[in-house]
Amino acid sequence: MKERKGIILAGGSGTRLYPMTNVVSKQLLPVFDKPMIYYPLSTLMLAGIREVLVISTPEDLPRFEQLLGTGEQWGIEIQYQLQPSPDGIAQALIIGEKFLANSPSALILGDNIFHGSGFGEKLQEISHDLTRNLTLFACQVHDPERYGVAEIGRDGQLIGIEEKPKMPKSNYAVTGLYFYDEDAPKLAGELNPSDRGELEITGLNNMYLKRSQVHVERLDRGHVWFDTGTPESLSEASQYVQAVEHRQGMKIHCPEEIALRKGWVEPDQIIKQAKRLANSAYGRYLNKMAEDFKREID
Repeated sequence: MKERKGIILAGGSGTRLYPMTNVVSKQLLPVFDKPMIYYPLSTLMLAGIREVLVISTPEDLPRFEQLLGTGEQWGIEIQYQLQPSPDGIAQALIIGEKFLANSPSALILGDNIFHGSGFGEKLQEISHDLTRNLTLFACQVHDPERYGVAEIGRDGQLIGIEEKPKMPKSNYAVTGLYFYDEDAPKLAGELNPSDRGELEITGLNNMYLKRSQVHVERLDRGHVWFDTGTPESLSEASQYVQAVEHRQGMKIHCPEEIALRKGWVEPDQIIKQAKRLANSAYGRYLNKMAEDFKREID
């Protein structure tokens, strides 16, 4: 049985965040105490995915490589590929076709943040269920016209998806996290560019819907989702992370902690990493977390 692989699309021009993104990718901007891309990477790790492809622009890809490296420090493997121009989210599956090698995939946008009780367990359950062709996540928002909107029937089944409609049929936005079967790159290759000149992810998802092969997971009140593509949402996400971490004394989406608790790395590896970051609060957290973990297992 093939293992699911992950793709993070960290491209785009980030024009909604200018001038912050004038010389740096938005996915490298901080969300409180971590680079933005740590959050989607951690989401894939929580799903149990250990092979990840990061797709970005020619200008930004070297910076992601410098930040994330090979992934060895987290017990995972990270590869990198270029998206020469922002030609749509679905293009990521075409770019990543060789990397996927006929494996099922999870595609996540580099500016999407998810958090909530039990969400990691739910992700792992969905990731390991290879009987589903496509699983989408939908979240209620106050401005659905900004997103792909999911029309969901009373039985919880997905009826349709409409991209940025002027008159939304629901307030459920389709989030930037998708679990696909192995057919996704082939189907993405059959898409025609939209009026915007892009290969729309909604178009791909509707191809699955026509086959009655879509499962939708609605995020309830115990979960939050941020699309951090605007200054307001970026600020809100940072404030949320800061508040939760301060209240609980635990980090949200810390790759080192996820890797440790999944058994992908040893505590001493984290402690060694923490020594290099000893002057930072993040480094001190890693050291204490790993030391506490060692005591738990002794």
